[in-house]
Amino acid sequence: MDTAAIISDLYRDQHRRVLATVLSLIGDFDLAEDAVQEAFLAATTQWPGAGVPANPVAWLVSTARFKAIDAIRRRTTQRDLEPLLAQRIAAVHAANGARSEREIADDQLRMILTCCHPALDVQVQVALTLREVCGLTTEAIAAAFLTAPATLAQRIVRGKAKIRDARIPFAIPGPDELPARIDAVLTVCYLVFNEGYSASSGAEHLRQDLSREAIRLGRLLADLHPDAETFGLLALMLFHDARRVARTDAAGDLVLLSDQDRGRWDRERIAEARGWLARALAAEPVGPYAIQAAIIALHAAAPSAEATDWAGIVGWYDALMQASPSPVVALNRAVAIAMREGPAVALPLLDGLATPLATYHLYHATRGDLLRRCGRGAEAAAAYRQALALAQQEPERRFLARRLGEIEV
Repeated sequence: MDTAAIISDLYRDQHRRVLATVLSLIGDFDLAEDAVQEAFLAATTQWPGAGVPANPVAWLVSTARFKAIDAIRRRTTQRDLEPLLAQRIAAVHAANGARSEREIADDQLRMILTCCHPALDVQVQVALTLREVCGLTTEAIAAAFLTAPATLAQRIVRGKAKIRDARIPFAIPGPDELPARIDAVLTVCYLVFNEGYSASSGAEHLRQDLSREAIRLGRLLADLHPDAETFGLLALMLFHDARRVARTDAAGDLVLLSDQDRGRWDRERIAEARGWLARALAAEPVGPYAIQAAIIALHAAAPSAEATDWAGIVGWYDALMQASPSPVVALNRAVAIAMREGPAVALPLLDGLATPLATYHLYHATRGDLLRRCGRGAEAAAAYRQALALAQQEPERRFLARRLGEIEV
């Protein structure tokens, strides 16, 4: 592999890890981001002649730190150097030695926990972490929250300014402080996983890099804060990820759960997920992530779609509606009821969700499917058209177009 390709791969896979380490020392998002960009640029000019360093991530971290020092010095003179900037330079120099992979991983965790500081609004916490820690685009985050990209951009700017101005430390909080941040951190992990498991837009349905990163962060959180919800979230992600390779065909098109080849599911990953779920259900209190994991566990246990324990799944959805009610949960519960009792029974349940889920393409796709199964072709076609107009992911659009074509023939 040539040097340019190596640098490109490093940027794709390690950019956020390098940023987290530099940010933990500098304490300023904009300054750290500029320094990291300059470090990667320096690599493109130095590595072709000098060779790729033995530890390229450590080289990038060290170079970015020096770039940050230079930027700080350019902003002021030695005579009137601000005390805070002087402290930052001292901190950078003190930490200039090569850092281990574990330390760099911890820096990412510090960055997530800082972005989820209770001084920030919860919506700002999640948006900022998804953008700055995980590198999701503003558009992808907005799709996950069903909100406007401009609104998300404002939240991110506010979050950066608050962290800088309030001098929020980049540190792993103590056991007394961690519970105040853990809900937002778990939300971040799951949203990142979902973006990888079912991308909100674009040509590909799956982004394995994001799912893998979310699971890695989930494992770190399970070590740091072992409770029912961290165990439940990790179990949930592992259950979903076990089915990843069966969710699309060779052409990249969607394969519905009922049509998936269950022999392709990763049974080792399912077994690991069951272990985490057992720990979650044995702890108190059992929360939404553990309940969702229990739902997926029933799917994983069924030898076929027809043999699925839909009564048990509906029961878990009833519990989820008690623990964390939302229109999306109600929609999924309706789907389970349709599988247990038939589409005609579930259709009225969707009527009350029309307003809150008006811009959610899966609501219209679900409604179209239930209408199709009831033999109401014209209404189903109209629902599929609405779903197609809202869907942004190409594999989903192709699937909806096929469904629509089958009805209109």
